[in-house]
Amino acid sequence: KHSAGDLNHSFEKLASSLQNVPLLLKLMSVCPLPDLEFEAGFTAIRSALLSSVSEITDSPEVLVFQSALALQCFVNEYIYSQTSEEAELLRRLELSINSEISSGKQPSPHSILCLASYKALHNYEWGNLISVTTDIEDVFTQQILEPKQESYLKSEMPILAEITDKISSKVRKQYEKNPYPRWVKLGLPLNPKAISKIVNELNLRTFDSRVYEVESPAILIAGCGTGQHSIITATRFLNSKVLAVDLSLSSLSYAKRKTEELGLQNIEYMQADILDLGKLEEQFEIVESSGVLHHMNDPIAGWKVLAGCLKLGGLMSIGLYSEFARKHIVALRDDISQNNIGSDDDAMKSFRRGIINSDDKEKYQRIQLSSDFYSLSAMRDLLFHVQEHRFTLPQIQDCLSQLGLEFCGFEADKIVQDFKRTNIGPDDPYDLDKWNSYEEANPLTFSAMYQFWCQRVS
Repeated sequence: KHSAGDLNHSFEKLASSLQNVPLLLKLMSVCPLPDLEFEAGFTAIRSALLSSVSEITDSPEVLVFQSALALQCFVNEYIYSQTSEEAELLRRLELSINSEISSGKQPSPHSILCLASYKALHNYEWGNLISVTTDIEDVFTQQILEPKQESYLKSEMPILAEITDKISSKVRKQYEKNPYPRWVKLGLPLNPKAISKIVNELNLRTFDSRVYEVESPAILIAGCGTGQHSIITATRFLNSKVLAVDLSLSSLSYAKRKTEELGLQNIEYMQADILDLGKLEEQFEIVESSGVLHHMNDPIAGWKVLAGCLKLGGLMSIGLYSEFARKHIVALRDDISQNNIGSDDDAMKSFRRGIINSDDKEKYQRIQLSSDFYSLSAMRDLLFHVQEHRFTLPQIQDCLSQLGLEFCGFEADKIVQDFKRTNIGPDDPYDLDKWNSYEEANPLTFSAMYQFWCQRVS
């Protein structure tokens, strides 16, 4: 580890050496880097850049690295910790840039990028007055142009009904502040496929084959977040028409911007609460809802509405938290509530810093291995969510029976392969009792979520 003093003298050298690792610079610009050593290094470099902001020359190598660092900090939502000394230096930098722009001068690219690695540029009224040079172009696009576009898209978003449910309103508020997940690039399916082909590839067991005859499936994504889910589904199913809804206008406008950027024509977005979807008076061949129902006041009530939106014989994909796999999360959530730890950005960062610096490595090992530990919205989603339910497989079996749905299988290749080593009967992968025994013996199996398909049979 370098001290800030050493770093002041070795920037050019450091930046030049990082030029030789273009993959690192690329990754910094598109996704949070889930690695504490990188984080410690970047935090120290950022601090040293700030403390020597008036001395560093605008060398091309340093600017390329600074741009990547600012992009990384925006993507992880400024999760890196900062000292009170940095806060004071940052305040001075803000004042100095503000006075330069007020007097008709242009701040140096170096100082703009330094500021952009601590705070998004769209927070400043002078943001639009910056001259865009190639050095700051990527950061200007990400931190000024794209938020501006999202703001416009938000004002144009169709709304199904006013959101009135108390918990839905709280959840909405969380995702307006922290749209989730933050993402820049996706690996998309190269060629869309017919429903029957996807069912075969996933080895799902279905009970009604009429859905295979549908040539242009109508698909509902209930809780699309920032659009990863809707975009992947729209490019996965051949000739599909997708309606994607979410509580959060911030998430929806992000999703819409990314959808337009990719040139996709088959997705419509709308703000809606799952509880109101009956008002659409429409049924779909496929309904998908992943990581959403468990954040509702009454998940079963929400699931029932979704079942009502599914045509008879239609397929539904659901993602729910596992009680077994989230024991360590529950323990941390209990710590948070017992110690009255707030959920604003500073409180979350301070709690996170405590975990990173803790001597109890074993207690916090799993949480530090989670990629959700490395961006603010993901960490809020993981540990500070305003509402969370968890399920067991027998509870899921009961829900399916109540709702006239039949279990078709899990969407998780590796998990199913491991399960089949000890459960060799042809029907075993579709038997939730056998899966429950398997999960009791292997409690971390569904640490991401239960992600499964079911079919409406009545």
